This record gives sequence, structure tokens and C-alpha cells, in this order.
Amino acid sequence: MRHPGAWVPTSYLAEGIPFAMVTWVVGTMFKDLGYTDGQITLSTASIGIAWSLKPFWAGFLDMSRTKKFWVLSMEFVLCALLAAVGVSLHLPNYFTLVIGTLWILAFASATQDICVDGIYISALTKEQQAAWIGVQGVCWNVGRIFATAAIVATAGALERSGHDAKTAWTEAVGLASASMGALGIYHYFMLPTGSISHRPQGAAEIFETFWDEVKAFFRKKSIWGMLLFVFLYRSGEGFLLQEAPLFIQAPLTSGGLGLTLTQKAWVDGTVSTVMGSVAGLLAGVFIAKYTLKRTLFVLALCMNVPHLCYIFLSHAATPDRQLPFALILLLVSIEKFGYSFGFTGNMLYMMQQIAPGKYKMTHYAFATSLMNLVLIPTQGASGWLADRMGYRQFFIFVLVASIPSVIAAWKAPFPNPKDGDEDDDGRNAKAVMATSGGVP
Repeated sequence: MRHPGAWVPTSYLAEGIPFAMVTWVVGTMFKDLGYTDGQITLSTASIGIAWSLKPFWAGFLDMSRTKKFWVLSMEFVLCALLAAVGVSLHLPNYFTLVIGTLWILAFASATQDICVDGIYISALTKEQQAAWIGVQGVCWNVGRIFATAAIVATAGALERSGHDAKTAWTEAVGLASASMGALGIYHYFMLPTGSISHRPQGAAEIFETFWDEVKAFFRKKSIWGMLLFVFLYRSGEGFLLQEAPLFIQAPLTSGGLGLTLTQKAWVDGTVSTVMGSVAGLLAGVFIAKYTLKRTLFVLALCMNVPHLCYIFLSHAATPDRQLPFALILLLVSIEKFGYSFGFTGNMLYMMQQIAPGKYKMTHYAFATSLMNLVLIPTQGASGWLADRMGYRQFFIFVLVASIPSVIAAWKAPFPNPKDGDEDDDGRNAKAVMATSGGVP
């Protein structure tokens, strides 16, 4: 059996790269190629549904093949699809072609996520799982940094050296493609096989089990109140997720901050991701000390009040003078820190209040799927709203739209008298804190 250090870090690195490419990098690319915020967010927001639908095909993946087979297959498919994105930039109607390719890429990435997690669960003991849980989150965030910082900075550097924008992005996306291919080759030799947990006797057994999981989920005490909390908690943040990076990149004449690709890679890629990871760690310690029930309202405030940073930046920006880079870096970092600190509460609430029971892992997946669904309408509408309202009014709107999140945290039901079910608060908090920087 391979040592976990030989494959756990690279597996979660491979998860983070395609997710970040779809969620953040492609928007940056289209903005650089001259598309409006509305065109970008309306076309890309719904692609994220792939990660929300994971529970509906997760159980089918290892019925005839091993988890390793699916991980390797998806990594090579992702390599090919990223290459196709780069090539498509030089074809007529490339915008439509790229969006169509991203849909396939998102489902391949989600399938890879499912099977990597399956190998992690089946190949490691409970003690090893606990020991490596922090590495998961850190390496996923390294994958995000690679995509949002290294890939974007590469495109910026190529443009500065004289390449046209499409050629620069083709080569930059090609770097991401090559990285996924290299990870696939490495995992061919180093990744454990992963067990086949169960071979069903037929279709009837498959659907009977799934239906039992659904019924058990909706029989939980206070389930509708808990689901309302999960759905509303990210209501304000969903408007910022794709639009805030576009605002940073938008030219001064459009009311944006006018950062170059290199500057954006530093702000939105490296520093923001690091701040988010630190915030997740501190939030885990905070919750472990004071319990989730006592801190949830505070966490909601921490996630939403820093939206004021973007209100300040949008009002301070002028068409004829760029704001100091250090000021932009500071305020964006504060917002990212607050978001990640508060987001930990959402993840831990689902783990401690919704998931406990016979189908703990499946019910946690159901809850995270619903959590991500709110991002589809909010992300999709964000660019359209920003184009029509202007950035100044848009960020005020985002702050108002965050009010339901705070109310939901204040009123959230806690049907499980002990926050952690059979696990203590501290262990649950420390298990989730490493993934609070944005892992789906």
C-alpha cells in the first residue's frame, strides 16, 4: 500500500485545478477578451450545477470499475478538455464552444472529486483520515492558487511579451492541461485502487436504497428549517463570487479597479486564497472553543459585513486615478478572510445538524448540493445586475441581499442537542476548517 503522502496531496491538487478554472479563471479570460460581466456570469454560473448533482450518480461509479479507473479516466479527459478550450479560442463562435466544453469539463471534474474522496475513505484508516484531513484542504487550495495565480499570471506575462490575448490564453490554458495530464500519469503509478463497496443485485435494489435515503433525509427533525438556513446562508456571497473578481479586473473607465492580469493573479489568486485558508483554521479553533450554536450568528456577520470593503472600493475608484495597490490588496483580503471565517459555520452546521443518522455521508452530500444551488441564480444574475446598476449600486445591493443570511443564522434550528452527534465539537470543527476556503 502506498504511503498517503505519495497520493493524497496530488489527488486534492488535481481536484482544485479544474474547479478553479471553471469558477474563476475562465471569467478572467473572457473579461480580458472583451466580454461584459453579464455575458460572462449568465453563461458560466449554471455550469456549477455539476458539483451540486454529484450525489445522483456517485453511487453508480464503482459498480463495474474501480475508483482508480474513474480518477485516471477523468484526469486524462480533463487534460483533453482544457486543451480543447485553448484551441477553441482561435475558432469562429469560440465563446459558445468554450462554454459547451466547460459543461463537460465540470461533470468530469465532479466525477473525479467523487472517486478521489472514495479512495480516501476506503484506502485509509480512520486514524489516517483524521491525520490527513488538513492536507486535503491545503492542497485543494494550492490547486486553486495554481489556476487563479499561475495560469492568469502566465497569460498576463505572455501578453506583455507581445502575444495577442487569444494566443496568450491558449498557451496559459495549455499549461493547466499539461498539469492535469502529468497528474494523471503520476497517479497511474501511485494511486491506490480503492475498493468496490457494493455491487447491487439489480436496478430495483439501486432505486430502493436511494429512495430510502431520500425518505430518511426528509424525516429528520426540523429539516425544512435547516434546509432554509443552508439555502439562505450564501445568498449575499453568491452575488460576489464571480462578480467581485470581474470588478477588480474591469477598467477604470467602467468603474472597476483596473488591475492587470498579473496584479489580479496576486490579489485574487495567491493572497486571497492564503487569507481564506488562515481564516478557516482560525474559525475551526473559534467554533471548537465556543460551540457552533453560540457562534453561528457571529460567523454570519463575519461573512457578510466585510462586503462593505467592496462598497468602499467601488466608491473610491475614479476614472482618472487608480487606487493604491496596497489598499486594494488589504480590503480584498479582509473580505476574503471574513467570507472564509463565516463559511466554516455553514459547512459545520451541515455536518453536525443535517448529516447525522443512518446515511450520514449521503445526507451531507444532499445538503452541500442544496447549498451550491443558491449560487446558480445569484452568480447568473450578478453580472447582469452590475452592468445595469453600475458597480457602486451593485455592491450596496449585495449588502442588502446578505440580510437573509444573517437572519437565517439567528433563527437556525439545532435539533441535535449535542452539536457534534457522536463526535465532539472540537474534532468536527477541526475536520472541516481545512476545507473552508472554498472546497465544493
